[in-house]
Amino acid sequence: MIWCILVVGFLLPQSLADPGFFTSIGQMTDLIRTEKDLVTSLKDYIKAEEDKLEQIKKWAEKLDQLTSTATKDPEGFVGHPVNAFKLMKRLNTEWSELENLVLKDMSDGFISNLTIQRQYFPNDEDQVGAAKALLRLQDTYNLDTDTISKGDLPGVKHKSFLTVEDCFELGKVAYTEADYYHTELWMEQALRQLDEGEVSTIDKVSVLDYLSYAVYQQGDLDKALLLTKKLLELDPEHQRANGNLKYFEYIMAKEKDANKSASDDQSDQKTTPKKKGVAADYLPERQKYEMLCRGEGIKMTPRRQKKLFCRYHDGNRNPKFILAPAKQEDEWDKPRIIRFHDIISDAEIEIVKDLAKPRLSRATVHDPETGKLTTAQYRVSKSAWLSGYENPVVSRINMRIQDLTGLDVSTAEELQVANYGVGGQYEPHFDFARKDEPDAFKELGTGNRIATWLFYMSDVSAGGATVFPEVGASVWPKKGTAVFWYNLFASGEGDYSTRHAACPVLVGNKWVSNKWLHERGQEFRRPCTLSELE
Repeated sequence: MIWCILVVGFLLPQSLADPGFFTSIGQMTDLIRTEKDLVTSLKDYIKAEEDKLEQIKKWAEKLDQLTSTATKDPEGFVGHPVNAFKLMKRLNTEWSELENLVLKDMSDGFISNLTIQRQYFPNDEDQVGAAKALLRLQDTYNLDTDTISKGDLPGVKHKSFLTVEDCFELGKVAYTEADYYHTELWMEQALRQLDEGEVSTIDKVSVLDYLSYAVYQQGDLDKALLLTKKLLELDPEHQRANGNLKYFEYIMAKEKDANKSASDDQSDQKTTPKKKGVAADYLPERQKYEMLCRGEGIKMTPRRQKKLFCRYHDGNRNPKFILAPAKQEDEWDKPRIIRFHDIISDAEIEIVKDLAKPRLSRATVHDPETGKLTTAQYRVSKSAWLSGYENPVVSRINMRIQDLTGLDVSTAEELQVANYGVGGQYEPHFDFARKDEPDAFKELGTGNRIATWLFYMSDVSAGGATVFPEVGASVWPKKGTAVFWYNLFASGEGDYSTRHAACPVLVGNKWVSNKWLHERGQEFRRPCTLSELE
């Protein structure tokens, strides 16, 4: 079992420890079954050593209940981001702790099974990746920590809660990344849950230790001092806190003496929490992109809306669609985005998914500077490529695209199938090669990507929209539909308004397949115009 991800177009195999594997729902459900098998093995072990291992028996009963629920609807269960994170955490951390306990009284059956299954377990990097996915969802969809901790997410089937330990873990992941903004949020959530009486192995001293430093790093010296004093009330001998207290008091006294006249202004600045600095991969349109993902985008004027229609389309009198024309709906005017309804059947979707699942691997992107394919944090998904000769269903789908678009698919790339699990996304990008990337598709010898056809092969409980930040369009997934747009003007120039993104999946999982059609073969099907922007 190999975990891998995709981007401009070709596969790059990854190691078993690929940090993006948790985004594939199919492989996550395998982990659910693996965990269920481990629980069964654990219960057999307990029967033989019940008197000596009462602690392990309680552990097994807790997990037995959880996995029994999960295996009834594995995809729905791991579609909840909290369940996905907790699954990573259990398999990577807690089962390892359990192994050490079991080894005190050797049980060959259970340890043997656990050892065999461990090769498929996530590792530290995977667990961190799952935590980062939660933080990404928190920012994109403006979710507060209490909402996530209580599992109050839209469209969830399996509500799940975050414990103090879980919140503390998320805070530590953010802290390790020097993301003190999220460190503060999650350490405060852990502290609130402790104050509410939740029993935990994490104590307030540990939480306050991280929290006070995170607050200090964001410039709020007053709050950092207050939290440090609170920590010392609980543990007067805490060495680091005592040192920090003296340092904070020294800094505050120094600032007060040096800037008495501006003390009020400085106080305002110090008490304003701020996020960490701009990341290296920061995108200027991120705010607009995230607003569109939340459905808060630009609303089309009534005058423009009146020009959008639904119609029956026969593929320019194509015999296949004269008696049963396709249903078309205009999603947007400029660029023109068309949705085809009921264009792929459930049976065809399942066949495509079954063909793709064994090949799902982490997607790669084309690096315009090096010309090589590489993984990227801005695209988190799994993909596979299917050729028309492999299966008649794939061939039939390819011909359907040709019949409805009027474009030649013989020069198109293979059908790409992608699975976006929890936190899966593809940040704003162009499908076509820009002028500064003249050799992007040179090896294919088919010219630039003239158009994109995108099938939605699943409904998504929450999130997962396809958005176009340049124009403010949001296209929401609907199973059995497809959207189509031209990436190039008829002149061959790139249409920069087609810059688009796949929003993170908040709840559920998203299956799509796409066909990138190229310029070669379209000379008489879509003739060039004299105007550059037509």
